[in-house]
Order: sequence, then C-alpha cells, then structure tokens
Amino acid sequence: MKLAEALVLRADTQKRIVDLRKRLSLVARVQEGDRPAEDPQALLAEMDRALDDLTRLIQRINRTNAVVELEPGLTIADALALRDTLGTRHTAYRELAQRATVTQDRYSKSEVRFESTVEAGALQQAADRMARDRRDLDTRIQAANWTVDLIESA
Repeated sequence: MKLAEALVLRADTQKRIVDLRKRLSLVARVQEGDRPAEDPQALLAEMDRALDDLTRLIQRINRTNAVVELEPGLTIADALALRDTLGTRHTAYRELAQRATVTQDRYSKSEVRFESTVEAGALQQAADRMARDRRDLDTRIQAANWTVDLIESA
C-alpha cells in the first residue's frame, strides 16, 4: 500500500469512528420499555476495532514518515514539520504586513495619525516567498506520498 492510500484510509477510519460515536450517543438511553435502534455493545465493539485499526495505521504512517527521505537529510516527518511552520510564519508575516499598511482615515487635522513601524512591502514579499516555498514543499510531499510504500508493522 502506498503512503497516500494509507492517509486516505486513515481519514476514512477517523470519519467512521466519529459516525460510530454519534450512533452510540443516540442509543445510550431509551425510554423505559423501548429498545435501542442498534445494539450499543455491538457498536462499542465495532468502534474499538476501528480504533485499534487506526492506531496500527497511524503507527505505520509515522514510521514511514520518520524513515523515508524526500532528499538526503530531510525525512517526510521533517518536511511535514517544516511545511506546518512555513504556513504559520507565512500567515504571521502576511497579517503583520496588512496591519502595517497605513491608510489615512482622518477627517480633520485633530485626529490621530498612524505610521507604520515595519516595512509592509518587504514583509509582504517575504510572505509571498514563504507561501511559494510552502506550496513547493507540499507538492514534493504529495508526490512522495504516491510513490512511497507504507512500512509494514513492527
């Protein structure tokens, strides 16, 4: 199984667990004398099996990400961490550049005038570079996901 297939299976399993939890909630209690629409014990057993499957799948995905390198010295796990922080950094720079852009909304000379403490243009250019770098890295990660085989269980 390819890593990308495992990621899709992980998402499907997580959705199934959410659905099972909702169904369990619906049958947790009934009016006296009524029977639940589904057997709560069977649903619990199915949810436990799904959670066990999910645990094993996540362990295999994590092992794969920790071992496979996108390039020498950069594992998929490292690339995922870098992608996440690039996204956060990009957002912070973009927001700061937007906030630092001074517009004059004064109606009279007695109103407060604002000035920027940072160079908005340079921040926006840096944010644009970060966004491009993040997209490029994400593309490389996605490509690897479809070529890398999932590591077998330990």
